[in-house]
Amino acid sequence: MDRVSVSEQMDTATSQTAAEAGRRRTFAIIAHPDAGKTTLTEQLLLLGGAIQIAGAVRAKGERRRTRSDWMKIEQDRGISVATSVMTFEYAGQVFNLLDTPGHEDFSEDTYRTLSAVDAAVMVIDAAKGIEAQTRKLFEVCRLRDIPIVTFINKMDREAREPLELLDEIEKTLALDVTPATWPVGSGGTFAGVYDRHDNSLRLVAEGGERREALDGPEDARIDGLLPHGQGDVLREGMELASVYPEFDLASFREGHLTPVYFGSALRGFGVRHLLDGLAQFAPPPSARRADARTVAPEEEKLTGFVFKIQANTDLNHRDRVAFLRICSGRLRKGARLKQVRTGKSIPVNAPLFFFAKERQVAEEAWPGDVVGIANHGVLRIGDTLTDGEALNFRGVPSFAPEILRRVRLDDPMLAKKLRKALDQLADEGVVQVFRPLDGSQPVVGVVGQLQLDVLSSRIQAEYGVHITFENTSWSSLRWVATKEDGPQDRAVLDRFLRTAPSQMAEDHDNEPVAFFTSDWGRKRAEEEWPQLRFLALREQHGVEGAAAA
Repeated sequence: MDRVSVSEQMDTATSQTAAEAGRRRTFAIIAHPDAGKTTLTEQLLLLGGAIQIAGAVRAKGERRRTRSDWMKIEQDRGISVATSVMTFEYAGQVFNLLDTPGHEDFSEDTYRTLSAVDAAVMVIDAAKGIEAQTRKLFEVCRLRDIPIVTFINKMDREAREPLELLDEIEKTLALDVTPATWPVGSGGTFAGVYDRHDNSLRLVAEGGERREALDGPEDARIDGLLPHGQGDVLREGMELASVYPEFDLASFREGHLTPVYFGSALRGFGVRHLLDGLAQFAPPPSARRADARTVAPEEEKLTGFVFKIQANTDLNHRDRVAFLRICSGRLRKGARLKQVRTGKSIPVNAPLFFFAKERQVAEEAWPGDVVGIANHGVLRIGDTLTDGEALNFRGVPSFAPEILRRVRLDDPMLAKKLRKALDQLADEGVVQVFRPLDGSQPVVGVVGQLQLDVLSSRIQAEYGVHITFENTSWSSLRWVATKEDGPQDRAVLDRFLRTAPSQMAEDHDNEPVAFFTSDWGRKRAEEEWPQLRFLALREQHGVEGAAAA
């Protein structure tokens, strides 16, 4: 084959990759618990044809459980604690929806998930406005410059004034807002919204909404379409809306401005409009920084990173699936990829597309897609997979946990089974596991109490092991690393670890950590061991990428 034809073939492959990447929209839904995030997910999947029935988390009798909440503890408590990945098509585009945990105890899992998306939908309760977890998740999005579309939910219930909600978003989050729609009433008087982009009235109707094209807010037909007096109220609201900036695509994609949609996920109202907005404005996959260079999505060579591990979605098969976000190139079924951390070749015989617990083998996947790779503990969170190039994507961190507990096993004969369970759940990121250097019982680290509940529930259900937890005297931990990488530096680290083995441990990746009973003790260690770094976070594939606390 001559050089021209080879060049043409490469150009064709690159252009196909670019075209397929341009069709992808990969986004997460973030919200405070009970804001309606999971219900909104259901409605989006319904519009995308992924399901035929939308249900509620606490559906009773014959009504179906929410499809993205498949874990038993989620169904029992009516919350989302695991990240579900769902792929569907709409308006000629492929959407990869990552439904993140809403509970603050699972913020680390959410942080990792946000490393894999290109946009986010922020769901706000119309009666409560900005809540604590919403603010925390927004700050993570801001750190990553993730564009945010806002959906103010539950307008069919008693709600705060639209102007008050918009001002709160603007002031609390320091984010420019532009109302894409303006609501007509709230609670029992909620009649619909006015679409500021195409001058139409979207009215609440059976099964969703009905659209009426208008000539503008002054169109006299509005009075006939709305209940008595609502037309004048709408016109007043539209005057107020005019003080906000016009929608600017560049400002939105840079993370400075958010378009705001009003609706009711439970009634399916406003959801199609939101999805149309995502299709039109949300960015396709963009270039991503790695340690060696910046990777563009249209490159022919495949790259991607693992941001989540999920085990035992099917208890009959004890499966372990790694979620891979593709950053560039084309993934084909049967490919063999390089695991950069180990240098090993990983077979990808049957990459999976997901709909919550259900799955389908993907013949191919493109930049922006999230696929599952079945494996037996080989892949870990933070791993980079490539066609052969040695590079690592950054930004998939572990944080120092806020709660440290010893694991107590009632039946010593199950110790080996417990170790396996802890190892696998640590691979998933459910908890962090630390093994003290003095050989005592393992210590688990979590952000909040609910993580401990999930841990004990899953170990009992999936491995048949009953455990309890004991308090420790430690209030914090830090990963310990040398400032340089020479033999003398390593000797200093070894000497430090020997000073008090009962207060030292190794994490799941065999990285050393130190436990502290107080901030004073931690600061004293930092002063006495200036050759060492005490880190509050680390990159998943090694402490060398982390920053000191």
